[in-house]
Amino acid sequence: MRILVISGSPKGKYSITLQTVLYLQKLFKEHEFEILHAGQKINALEKDFSPALAALEKADLLLFSYPVYTFIAPYQLHRFIRLMKEHKAPVAGKFATQITTSKHFYDVTAHRYVEDNCHDLGLRYIKGLSADMEDLPTKKGQQEAKAFFEKLLWSMENGYTEPYYPISVPYTPAPVTVPEVKKAENGRVVIICDGENDMVRRFRAVLGLQTEVVNLQEYPFIGGCLGCFGCATDGKCIYKDGFDEFLRTKIQSADAMIYAFTICDHSMGTPLSSTMTASSATVTAPSPWAHLWAI
Repeated sequence: MRILVISGSPKGKYSITLQTVLYLQKLFKEHEFEILHAGQKINALEKDFSPALAALEKADLLLFSYPVYTFIAPYQLHRFIRLMKEHKAPVAGKFATQITTSKHFYDVTAHRYVEDNCHDLGLRYIKGLSADMEDLPTKKGQQEAKAFFEKLLWSMENGYTEPYYPISVPYTPAPVTVPEVKKAENGRVVIICDGENDMVRRFRAVLGLQTEVVNLQEYPFIGGCLGCFGCATDGKCIYKDGFDEFLRTKIQSADAMIYAFTICDHSMGTPLSSTMTASSATVTAPSPWAHLWAI
């Protein structure tokens, strides 16, 4: 069996999660493991996705491997999943699962996110493994990893996958009217969004307080969170794009913060890539939240 390991960690071969995959590779030598460092090489894949498409087409099983960052998968994996959809990756009918490492804090949210996107892509999803960051060096952790993979093989052989119940509800957007703006009273509210749409304008009009819009589509982010914990010591991000200072002075200094965004790929979404033009960005157009995963 050909297994494509989609490593969503920006740390590449040094990913803690990936070590569990490498352990399984040593145990199950009869299977072919190919590792795609999607998290580490996301910028290159943005420019040329063809190597990923070739690897995806050859695989029998997609194994998503990543650490859980602040309730959900790393930003870089979000981008990869978006690219899979934009490029119509030929994966429908293939099997998929996932392995994560975390301290079991909202890991279920991250797993559901990947599961739902797998269903979007037509993949046959099998329940994954949520391991503690310190599990692999222990006998118990090794046994659980081995048992997970054995059950995975059994599930594939017997066609057992997680059920999928797609919901399609047609709707007609209601007409939106923006009322006359109330006189702003004291109090500063920052609205963090992916564009000042009718929803945001209507909210600003009726709130009655001073509001300031921060459109993250316009911020020059250098990249997504690297999980380096550099910010834990002095609050400064390793990226020198100024967002840490912008966050402290422009956003966190407000009396209240409101998040308003377009749901995309079962989450806040990611920035528009070069393969999407402004005219093709509909209500599912993604939003830019590169650094906010670590807030």
